[in-house]
Amino acid sequence: MKATDKNRTVHIGRNISRVRGLRGFKQEVLASELGISQAEFSNIENAISIEDNLLIQIADILNVPPEAIKNFDENMAVYYINNKIENSSIQESAHGIHQVFSPIDKVVELYERLLESEKEKLKILLNKKK
Repeated sequence: MKATDKNRTVHIGRNISRVRGLRGFKQEVLASELGISQAEFSNIENAISIEDNLLIQIADILNVPPEAIKNFDENMAVYYINNKIENSSIQESAHGIHQVFSPIDKVVELYERLLESEKEKLKILLNKKK
């Protein structure tokens, strides 16, 4: 690790944005869950730090531990995902277990999550009109 990496400031707002994106949530959904506007939530994602109780609430909505947001590192996430897939394939082959992984199933899962997110957004918008 480079010396500059150790002195790097953790940008909690940016980490929230990245985790939110990976989890498939839109800003509007989190803002609604927190009882704030989308603009206020955008300000949270632009903040270098936030209060611990707010971080805990956001982490709970995203269904991740607060530490996952505090310690988020995009490079490590990609490294972990790549190695987890490669290592599990090697280990399963060695033990005679073969996992059937269907990319189509993953695409369908992603679209279902996106559809659910859009339904939540529509529900929020319809409730605001009432």
